[in-house]
Amino acid sequence: MITAVAGSAAPVIDRRIYGQFAEHLGRGIYEGLWVGESSEIPHRNGLRVDAIQALRDIKVPVVRWPGGCFADEYHWLQGIGADRGAMVNTHWGGVVDPNEFGTHEYFELLNQLDAEAYINGNVGSGTVAEMQDWIEYMTLDSHTPMAELRKSHGRDQPWKVQFFGVGNESWGCGGNMMPLHYANLYRQYQTYVRDYGDNRITKVACGANSDDYEWTDVVMARASGHMDALSLHYYTLPTGNWDVKGAALDFDDAAWYETIRRTLFMDTLLARHGEVMDRYDPAKRVGLYVDEWGTWYDVEQGTNPGFLYQQNTMRDAVVAALNFHVFHRHAARVRMTNIAQMVNVLQAMLLTDGPRLIKTPTYFAFALYTDHHDATLVPTKGVLPPHTDVTVSRKDGAVTVSAVNYALDRPARIEIDLPGAIGTLRRSEILTGASTSHNTFEVPTALGLAAFEDVAVTGSRLVLDLPPCSIVTVRADVAGV
Repeated sequence: MITAVAGSAAPVIDRRIYGQFAEHLGRGIYEGLWVGESSEIPHRNGLRVDAIQALRDIKVPVVRWPGGCFADEYHWLQGIGADRGAMVNTHWGGVVDPNEFGTHEYFELLNQLDAEAYINGNVGSGTVAEMQDWIEYMTLDSHTPMAELRKSHGRDQPWKVQFFGVGNESWGCGGNMMPLHYANLYRQYQTYVRDYGDNRITKVACGANSDDYEWTDVVMARASGHMDALSLHYYTLPTGNWDVKGAALDFDDAAWYETIRRTLFMDTLLARHGEVMDRYDPAKRVGLYVDEWGTWYDVEQGTNPGFLYQQNTMRDAVVAALNFHVFHRHAARVRMTNIAQMVNVLQAMLLTDGPRLIKTPTYFAFALYTDHHDATLVPTKGVLPPHTDVTVSRKDGAVTVSAVNYALDRPARIEIDLPGAIGTLRRSEILTGASTSHNTFEVPTALGLAAFEDVAVTGSRLVLDLPPCSIVTVRADVAGV
C-alpha cells in the first residue's frame, strides 16, 4: 500500500522530459523523416506524413539536432541554399551526407511537429565566428549579412531557438578534452550565443559521460554562472560491455533483469550529479538535461554497423517507463531529456522500411505518459511490491497514475491511496506482452495499447492488478485536486 501526498511542495514535470533526438546517423533523418520533394512516399515539404503524424500523437515537445557526434563535424553553411556541399559522416558509417537536410528543413520539421528547437553547435571542429554567424542567421531580424543570407534563401522572419548546446561529448567524440579545457572553451563560445529581439536562448554546457562526477565538478566550478543547463549522457547496455552489448531480440531472463538493473542506475547518477551541482547552484537555477539516454544493443544482423539500427521489444518499453519515473523524481533539477533516437536509430519510436512504417513498444510507452507532461509531481510514500514502480502527477483536476510491473513471471497488485475521492476514470490503458514481443513490418500491430480493466476504485483508493511485464496508466478525476 502506498499513499500519494498532495499539497506538499513538489516540482512540475517539464514536458521536455519527453524530448526526442534526431542525429544525422544511418536512416534516422534520411528516409526516417526526410524523403525529399520528389519522393513517392507521401510527404509534406519533403517530410514523410506518416512519421510526422505518429510523432505528433505522442506530443513531441522538443527535438535535438544535428547530433550527437555529428554536431562537432557539422558546418551549417554547407546545409543551406541551393548549392550544398556534401560531407563524409566519419562517425557513422563513413557515408556521404548530401546536406539535403539542413537548418531550413529542421525548422520545417519543428513546425510540422509543433516542437521546440534544441540545436547543438560545433565546438570540436568549428570556430567561434561560425557559431556566432549561425545564431545570427537563425534568430536576428535585421539587415546584417547573415539575416540577409537567410532571407535570400526564402525565410524572411527569424526562427525561435529555445535551446542551444555548446558542443557535444567534448570529453570524447567532440574533441577528447579535459574538463578544465572544455570549461574555458565553453565560457568563450557561449559569449557569442546571443539573444536577439525577443528570442531567449537556454545555453546548455556539455556535461559528463555517465558517472564522471569530476567533469561535473570542474565545469560547474568554472562555468556554472554562464550556463542555463548541463547535459548528461547514459546508455543502458545489458552487458555493460561496449564491444559486445547483447542482442535486441535474442535475450534470456537474466539479461532482462540485468538490463533493468542497469537502467535504474540512472537514479544514482541523477542524485550524485545533482549533489555536485547543488554545491555551486543550491537554488537549482541550472537544469540537468539527460540529452542522450536509452538502450544500446548490437546492431541487427545484415545492417550497416555504423547505422545503429536495432529492434525494439517490450523490454525497451519498460526501460523507457522506468526512466520516466526516475526523471519525475528528479524533476526539480531534470528539466529535459532526449531519448536516442527518434526514428531507425537505437531505441527508436518508429522504424521504417521504404514506404512502410511501424510503431515500436517504446513509442507506446511514450504514448502512455503524455498526461504527465507539465503536470505537478505527487510524491508517494509506502512500500511497493517487488519489481514494481509507480509515478503519480496531478493536472487540471485529475490525477494520473502510471505503474510498471517488470517481473516476468508473476502479477502484482498495487494499492494507492489518492488525496481525495476518486470520480470519473478518464483513461485506463495498458501495454503488455512477452519480454521479446515486438512489431515487425509483416506484423505491425503485434504489440500496442489496450484498455486496462483490472482497476478498482473505493473512495480514495485505487487498486491496480498488473500482469507480468506490463505498463499501465490510469487517469481519474479526484476531488480537491
